Amino acid sequence: MNDWITIAIPKGRILEESVELFGRIGIDCRELLSDSRKLIFENAEQRMRYMIVRATDVPTYVEYGSADLGIVGKDTLMEQGKDLYEPLDLKFGYCRMMVAEPVNLAKNDDPSGWSHIRIATKYPHVAETYFASKGIQVEIIKLYGSIELAPLVGLSERIVDLVSTGETLRQNGLVEVESIAEITTRLIVNRASLKTKYQRITEIIQGLERELQSA
Repeated sequence: MNDWITIAIPKGRILEESVELFGRIGIDCRELLSDSRKLIFENAEQRMRYMIVRATDVPTYVEYGSADLGIVGKDTLMEQGKDLYEPLDLKFGYCRMMVAEPVNLAKNDDPSGWSHIRIATKYPHVAETYFASKGIQVEIIKLYGSIELAPLVGLSERIVDLVSTGETLRQNGLVEVESIAEITTRLIVNRASLKTKYQRITEIIQGLERELQSA
């Protein structure tokens, strides 16, 4: 099975958009959208294997070669800093990574005057790197659930999180004050796989590239 290509894909919206995009270049993986509890799907005719994994685990499976390719948000790649080849921006799953704070604090707040702040976030590495680049001392509180809760209960003054529409922020009395990065979904490749399966992987990358350019 050395000539098979294994792709790690997370569940949810990314999975649906990935299946649709792959379908447009002739890779049929619609079975991934079934109600099955399987975690590995195989298409013997096309010599493709698909692994359904958590988004945060996609880079690890690809870095260690359990998957040749992976599809994951840029936010996860920024946070983890894995040694991967990232050939394509797939252009979907758009959102922004930003700093937010309560409306009342924002009224008289000037981010350029920050010297020491406390941040709650799922992205401690990104937050620390961002504020260090601005010379701001930051105390990071790592959370896994709803980050918007932290300022409401006094756990932190501000948060670093992803925003798509901003509705969740508004409903919790928070506003965006600084933008860190624009986030989209990316195709990632294991570096060794790119050498050993160069032709097949390059065909997939080029096919996706053409499709994205014509969309």
